[in-house]
Amino acid sequence: MKDERIFAQIGIGGLTLLALGLAGCAASTPTIDTSPEAELTYDGLHPLKGTRADAAWVRPGSDISQYSKIVLQGVGVEYRPGGESGRTFHDRAQGGPFEVTPKQRENFERVVSEAFREELARSEQFELVEEAGPEVLLIIGGLVDVVSYVPPEPAGMAEIYLSRVAEATLVLEIRDSITQATLARVVDRRAAERAFEMTQSNRVNNKSEVRRLANTWARLLRTRLDELASR
Repeated sequence: MKDERIFAQIGIGGLTLLALGLAGCAASTPTIDTSPEAELTYDGLHPLKGTRADAAWVRPGSDISQYSKIVLQGVGVEYRPGGESGRTFHDRAQGGPFEVTPKQRENFERVVSEAFREELARSEQFELVEEAGPEVLLIIGGLVDVVSYVPPEPAGMAEIYLSRVAEATLVLEIRDSITQATLARVVDRRAAERAFEMTQSNRVNNKSEVRRLANTWARLLRTRLDELASR
């Protein structure tokens, strides 16, 4: 019984570190709320306390050391409704949010998908595969409430400078690919921005900022998974 309790604590700790690594630095020593008053998710995950994450949960007793492969699955992108077209200078001066055109959506989603696949392919502990199976972790990711602060390209010589291009909420689930049981879930909202710096709004700069945000999320995921697996 004692060995079983120790094993469960190791499993919880590993997933706690993973969730924290994806969602940001801890404000204090993180703990899992296993009290009778804890608000469990509909699928039995326990909330984490003492973090700066918007929200994070883990399944007690889970152990990711049994996995050596990853399959990545996107579940789509949801954009905040109501963005204005921003065709006038007055609209642009209000700072948005602005309408996301079909072309912008296509580019945004391609950049995010490429960033995660390229980063996870660099893993030293996990092989990126295309199908579920034994020893395969299923990582499901989606973006919700995506907001664009990019106005339509100005006519003439007018230039627009932005401190942030967009913001979005990443919803990430880590599951066993066979049973589909969710082992951890993280919700994290971030902006594609440069602190204390304005950059000219154009296609190249805006794409670079979105890529930088996607790379940040993907790198956190890869490095945390590699660290846990190497233990």
